Amino acid sequence: MLRFEEIAFAFAGTPIIDHLDLTIDPGELVVVLGRSGCGKTTTLRLAAGLLPPSRGHLVNTFTRTAFAFQEPRLLPWTSAIDNAAFGLKALGVMRNGRQERAAALLRRLGLGDDDLYKRPGALSGGMAQRVAIALAVEPQLVLMDEPFGALDTGLRREMQDIIRSEVKIAGVAVLFVTHDITEAVRLADRIVVLSPAPAHVVIDLDNTPPTTQVEVYEAAAALLRHPAVTGALAV
Repeated sequence: MLRFEEIAFAFAGTPIIDHLDLTIDPGELVVVLGRSGCGKTTTLRLAAGLLPPSRGHLVNTFTRTAFAFQEPRLLPWTSAIDNAAFGLKALGVMRNGRQERAAALLRRLGLGDDDLYKRPGALSGGMAQRVAIALAVEPQLVLMDEPFGALDTGLRREMQDIIRSEVKIAGVAVLFVTHDITEAVRLADRIVVLSPAPAHVVIDLDNTPPTTQVEVYEAAAALLRHPAVTGALAV
């Protein structure tokens, strides 16, 4: 379980987050939605332990946490499969075993056998992001910072479907931040909307991802009609 209890954070005296209460349970995919600059990435950094809260209490009972960034963070001098297996190497898994496990995951994420031995510079943006996601080594909690923002619409939808499928297979918890309301309704078990900075939770809604793109747009439109959401996301 990950729980924010009355969390506040300020940078150089400027409040970024205030009175943030939020809980993520095992197996949940929670999407945090908010306008740019509202404190979404700061929330992830607090969850990862990269920043200390100014006030409040943060509880993280997950034993292994992974972080997926906006841009792929790959080793440019080695292959996709060795990048994906890097965390397993750090855990002491023997080479044959870690490559077998990394290859299986990369194939599930849509890479072909020929792609496994390419270096990052020879991969498309979508392939590189898949390898970056595969770097998460059997985590209990995954923190995702708008990882599909640089991808085109079709590939973004494909990656959203893959992530939701992989998360449900593995049973991990995910805290995923975005400013894209359609991405939120496509992915989330729960949608949490943050106010403009200093961020706090405006609304926390259960969500069942739609099965068609028309239903995605309808769900997004319905969410936007909520007065609290409109006020939080309006520019």
